[in-house]
Amino acid sequence: MAAPVIVEATAKQTATLIFMHGLGDTGHGWSSALAAIRPPFMKVICPTAPTQPVSLNAGFRMPSWFDLKTLDIGGPEDEPGIQSARDNVHGMIQKEISAGIPANRIVLGGFSQGGALALYSALTYDQPLAGVVALSCWLPLHKQFPGAKVNSDDVPIFQAHGDYDPVVPYKFGQLSASLLKSFMKNVTFKTYNGLSHSSSDDEMDDVKNFITLTLLFSITGHNQ
Repeated sequence: MAAPVIVEATAKQTATLIFMHGLGDTGHGWSSALAAIRPPFMKVICPTAPTQPVSLNAGFRMPSWFDLKTLDIGGPEDEPGIQSARDNVHGMIQKEISAGIPANRIVLGGFSQGGALALYSALTYDQPLAGVVALSCWLPLHKQFPGAKVNSDDVPIFQAHGDYDPVVPYKFGQLSASLLKSFMKNVTFKTYNGLSHSSSDDEMDDVKNFITLTLLFSITGHNQ
């Protein structure tokens, strides 16, 4: 795997954001946008997915966290690939914890396929995280939930989706959010009118506010 793009904290680091890009992108795709909105004490890690064949794109090789067979909500999924990618994300979290950043000061995030991976990885991690940022995405292996969840019900989730998304249909985002709300206590689902499969300034402002608030809470709420 290519080395992740790392944006170091500009003050003493007390928090980390691990953010996964979408299909066919690299860690560079999001690093500057995230650097612009993160608090100074936060390090940002933007890993690049391994290059592999993607069934949805006729077997064409591209950076992909796991294979995508279809974008039908009930269609077959690459369960071994999703779990292997999840293990890699858990390894990145562990590395930050070993470096002295507690789990409840680590935010997981991602866009599209990366957002799907962030959601799945957070829910199946065994320590409460600071929060999850899930942009234009869905919950993979959704039929396994809430059974597969091992994290706390209280982990804050910020899910965002444009209602003009031609790639990951807005409906998938809505369905994932309503499923998440059935077993998680702190889920926000925000709609961006007219937004296609991309991000916007408004959305990034909301991500910034979410990160700031969750990290503020992790200090007051857990006596850090």
